[in-house]
Order: sequence, then structure tokens, then C-alpha cells
Amino acid sequence: MYLQVTDLLNQIESELKAAELWAFVAPDAQAMQSTAPFFCDTMPLENWLQFVFLPRMRALVEGRLPLPQQIAVCPMAEEAFKHLDNRTLLLINRIADLDELLSGKREQSSARA
Repeated sequence: MYLQVTDLLNQIESELKAAELWAFVAPDAQAMQSTAPFFCDTMPLENWLQFVFLPRMRALVEGRLPLPQQIAVCPMAEEAFKHLDNRTLLLINRIADLDELLSGKREQSSARA
């Protein structure tokens, strides 16, 4: 399971970069203190994925700690990236793959790729 999660996390990172959503500057410390879901009050979703989600998930994998069993990032990704059209289709699909792997559910309304 940890290997599958690592592979999907790496694919999500690659797709963020391919869609030109990878940031070279981290959000400031105040933005990282958000308590809102997906830190939606302090940063765009692509920053949350890069600076919060990916590092936290990788820490769980590296520590062989319990992984989340209820996860649904895909609906938020579909909403956040809908203005980017096909540029984020593969990214959304990899996020949906991770949701499905961890929670057993796939909540995706966009086309699967």
C-alpha cells in the first residue's frame, strides 16, 4: 500500500509541474497556520497540495504510519482547477486515484484519463 501511495504522490507532483502549477516560493508562515479545509482561506489548492498535502502524506508513508481512510480531495480539485480545462485532467485523475486507493471511493465527475 505504501508503495502505491508513494507512486501516486510522485505522479501528483509531476502533474502539478506539467500543468505549470508548481510554485518556487513557499507560502508565508501565516498562510501555513490556516485551520480551514485545504487552507482555502490562505492559499490556492495547488499550493496546499505542494506545501501541505504532499509533505504530510510522504511523512506518513516514510514513518509507516496509518494512512487516512476517509479522503476526498478530488471534488475540491475539480472545482479549483475547472478554469484550466484539460491542463489538469491527469492531475485530477491521479488525485481521484489516491482518494480511491485510500478510502475505497472515487468521487470524480470529470472524465477519467
